[in-house]
Parts: sequence; structure tokens; C-alpha cells
Amino acid sequence: MKQKRFLLEESELPREWYNIQAEMPTKPMPAIHPATRQPLGVDDLAHIFPRECCVQELDAEHAWIPIPDEVLEKYKYYRSTPLVRAYALEEALGTPAHIYYKNESACPLGSHKINSALPQCYYAKQEGTTNVTTETGAGQWGAALSYAASVYGLEAAVYQVKISMQQKPYRSSIMRTFGAAVTGSPSMSTRAGKDIITRDPRHSGSLGTAISEAIELATTTPGCKYTLGSVLNHVALHQTIIGLEAERQMQMAGEYPDVVIACFGGGSNFGGIAFPFMRHKLSGEKQTEFIAAEPESCPKLTRGVFRYDFGDEAGYTPLLPMFTLGHGFKPANIHAGGLRYHGAGVIVSQLLKDGLMRGVDIPQIETFEAGLLFARTEGIIPAPESSHAIAATIREAEKCRQTGESKVILFNLSGHGLIDMTAYEQYLNGDLVNYEISDDEIAKNLE
Repeated sequence: MKQKRFLLEESELPREWYNIQAEMPTKPMPAIHPATRQPLGVDDLAHIFPRECCVQELDAEHAWIPIPDEVLEKYKYYRSTPLVRAYALEEALGTPAHIYYKNESACPLGSHKINSALPQCYYAKQEGTTNVTTETGAGQWGAALSYAASVYGLEAAVYQVKISMQQKPYRSSIMRTFGAAVTGSPSMSTRAGKDIITRDPRHSGSLGTAISEAIELATTTPGCKYTLGSVLNHVALHQTIIGLEAERQMQMAGEYPDVVIACFGGGSNFGGIAFPFMRHKLSGEKQTEFIAAEPESCPKLTRGVFRYDFGDEAGYTPLLPMFTLGHGFKPANIHAGGLRYHGAGVIVSQLLKDGLMRGVDIPQIETFEAGLLFARTEGIIPAPESSHAIAATIREAEKCRQTGESKVILFNLSGHGLIDMTAYEQYLNGDLVNYEISDDEIAKNLE
């Protein structure tokens, strides 16, 4: 019987996160205060986020950031997650490629999001915060944040994208199970939400609208801080626990990835698995290829424009240098709710500019075809978001089949799809369609 799963002993778990900013050949451009047009400092961010997260956000000096002992103890409850050789998928594809996946669906709440929810709530608690608020799309981040808030005795309020709330009602039930208050966004509970509904009464919501509402609540509620599940540097930093584990597990397997792949919404799980391996590319030791898989209907990496833009629809956030479709972009109602975001994180945007990675955009139906094949071969029903990574992996494996080249491909299985069965049912019934945005629509939105 071939060994398929690789796990680390507790003593082998990483004790530091990797901060790629410190080793990038071209540092990301600074985030800008929208009023003063000056680069942001820690104090500018600390009225929204926990202060330690702000320090990490702007740290371009230290490559290694210690994981607090209390957070490390929480990590030990569920880490390491398995690295798995996908023999059955390889056989089904008839490819000479060796395919591995890092199974973050084994985390509490079923996705990688808990890796950042725990430290963000820990830092909030340390500085005396009593409430946290956030946005969520498909609900994986909202569920993780709700759980982490309950662990640290914090009250949590979550704004969930309205269409995702309708598509995945059990995710909001999970959040409420952990004591969080959940509101569909856009809502009438904030000025930002009211303005959006006034402009478009039938607005189905986006991560941009939900971010606006959560930030407004954080800045108008005493003792409340905003937490974020993707996009920003400190979130990707926390997620590097994934890639650091995978690096050691690949050594156990006796291989090193030629290609690293993850789905892409704002960049947290992509950065989490890619950045630790990318440091060897930055040093010239390796020539690994890095691929971020995004929806065809929300193609900021492949068809967006690099410019300063807001991270939310109402314009409450700092101006970020990013590849963007425009902060007013209204994404199609695809089932990969965690990927329906208009912009890319600052670090990923700079890496893309420098040619150190590339993006691919994938149609919705192709992602479900990939998810179904993965379920039938590997026995795990993947989240629609993760199926973008699987589809990109299948594309690379097909290239290997055609050329006979035996590459090692590693992808991040960021979460399971057991609460996404409505989407799978629609796919199996032939009711799903592809959504593609035209160049004219992108240009009009960017105006």
C-alpha cells in the first residue's frame, strides 16, 4: 500500500509565520490615507484593526514573526493538516504528474480561515477589545471568526453577502451557533448599506459592500475592532502556517513542487501556501511556478488594472495599490462566494507585476466538473472556491499527459463543500451557467 498522507509531529510544527514582504525584491507600494494622501502608519490603522495586526501589516523588515504561545497552543488542537498524494486523481487523469494537496478542509469549521481568525481575536482580546466585526462571502471566514471570538470571549457581528446567505443558509446558522449576530449585506443597519440599497434596491451584495458595513460598525461602536479574512498582508502572514507545514511534509514525501496552485479571492490561502515556497524562488534556489486560480466572472488578476483603489464599495478603507476591477464592481452570483471580490491583495499584486506568479480565470462549470472528479476519486467534496484550484491543477496535469513531463504539482484544498450541496445539486441538474464579463463592462466600471 503506497503511503498517501503525511503529517507532522507536534515538535515539528512551525513556531513562526513567514513575512515575504521582508524579502521581496520590489517592496509593495504603500497604502494611502484617502484624506491626506500620505502613506499609512500603524496609528492610522489601529482605530480599525487590533494594533498588533497593524504592526504586522506594515512590517517590511522582519522575515519571521513569532507565533504567540497561546495561539500556537490553539493551532496544536488541529495542526498539522494532512499533505496527501492524490494517486486516484492522477490515475483518472492518466497523467505522469505527481499531484499533492494540502488538506485544509480538516481544520475546525472546514477551511483554512481559522488560521487567521484565532490570532486576530487573540490580539483583539489582548488590547481590551470586547467586540469584533467582519464581512464574509460564502461564510467560511464568518464561521471561523465566530468560533474564534467565542474562544476568546468576544462578541461577534458578521455581515454576510446577501446572495451567499441565500445560497448557503446553514453557514449563517453555524455563525449563530457560536453566538455571532449575522446580517445580510447590503442592509439597512448602516449608512453604507442604506446608500447602496438606495442606488440599487435589488443589489445582491458583494464582499465590498459587506466590508463597508463591517468597518462602519467597528468605527462607530466603542470597544469594537474590525477583522478581515483575506486581502491584507497580516492575514496572508498568518496563513503561511500552511505552506511552512507543506514544505516539511514535501520533504517527508521526498519531492519538491514544480507548480504551486491555490484559488484566489483576495489572496489569503494563495499566499498561505505559496509564500513559503516562493522565498526559495526569490533566493534563486528554485524555479517553482505559482498559479492563482480565480473565477472567469471576477478576473482581477487576468483582466484587472493595477492602480490605487478602495478595498470596499463605500470607500471607507485606505487606498490600496492593487489589481482591481473597480471597488464598485458588482460580481455575478456564482457559488464560489469567497472569490467574489473586486481586488487582489497588495503583496500578490506586486508579485504579479514582477512576473513571479500568474493568474488563470476559470469558468464556473469547469470548476464543478473538477470538483466532481475530485470527489469521485479522492472522496472529498471540495468547496466551490477550492474547485478553482483543482481545475487549474487538472489543466497542468493534462499538459503533463500531453508532453510526458512528470511535474510535481501541489495545490491547497482550502475547504470542503459539505455546506455547498445546493450548488452541486444545481450543477448535477444542469441548472448552472457560466458568467463572463466583457472588456466594455470592465472599462465602464473602472471609470
